Amino acid sequence: MTSILKNYILLTLDRGVTLGNASWDTYIDNVDGNFNFCVPLSMLVGFREDYKRVVINARHELILIRSRNDNNILLGDPALEPKIELLKIQWRMPHVLLNEVNKLSMLRALESGRYLSMTFRSWDLYEFSLLQSTTKHSWTVKAVTQLEKPRYVIFALQTGRKNVMSQDVTIFDDCKLTNVKLYLNSECYPYDVRNLDFEKNKYAILYDMYSRFRRAYYGCDCAEAFLTTTNFLFRGPFVVIDCSRQNESIKSATVDVRLEFDCKENIPANTTAYCLIMHDRVVEYSPLINVVRRIV
Repeated sequence: MTSILKNYILLTLDRGVTLGNASWDTYIDNVDGNFNFCVPLSMLVGFREDYKRVVINARHELILIRSRNDNNILLGDPALEPKIELLKIQWRMPHVLLNEVNKLSMLRALESGRYLSMTFRSWDLYEFSLLQSTTKHSWTVKAVTQLEKPRYVIFALQTGRKNVMSQDVTIFDDCKLTNVKLYLNSECYPYDVRNLDFEKNKYAILYDMYSRFRRAYYGCDCAEAFLTTTNFLFRGPFVVIDCSRQNESIKSATVDVRLEFDCKENIPANTTAYCLIMHDRVVEYSPLINVVRRIV
């Protein structure tokens, strides 16, 4: 679910085409059932997307945890009892050979014994299963430290798709949403009311928030978005909240992250709310003694 939301909001059309090789948004209907794909780790892990430097003398460990069943990654008739069998997994990692000048600089850094910092953005997914059948909801997502407070938040609703093989889990539902607000203690984002009405096609503000996100996240001028307005309504919709510009002069020990959202009608049964939080992460490591410690 994290990679689905993340790539909906960050991919471009060109990048989406090339990621067909990673089985992104691709239906496999070959007769023999064999498949093969190559997935960039930047699609799954924030560290591989943000950190561009060489990692020196550090052990790399990739932990893959499979779900108990394949219902969320297969789309078809559950009566056929399909299953996925992985025969081989390869982790391909580039190695860098330095020239003499850079090698000397690296050796001096190693001899100093100082810790090297690695900064990147982490993606954390939270879900609220089986929402109550009411029109107003308040969801206390979590309490975080001042250093781990959210920079961006993605909110989405999904009805009757989780662990149901006959339903497409890459599609979200509007549930006749009318307004969403994010609270970081007493600070509210966005400040105004959204006044959404999907029955009257009043969702342009959501697409505007979605289309602006990629430029703010990467700090680029490219206005290209992966989803058109039609696909955004079909695949989503989801709410992209930019809370990166916060009042840094007001500090507290903890920050309570809370979402409040309203719907035109009662939430349907078997509806799950998803909250994807992006926050800063800082890790330090010592190449000389091979020790890694988390700062933020």
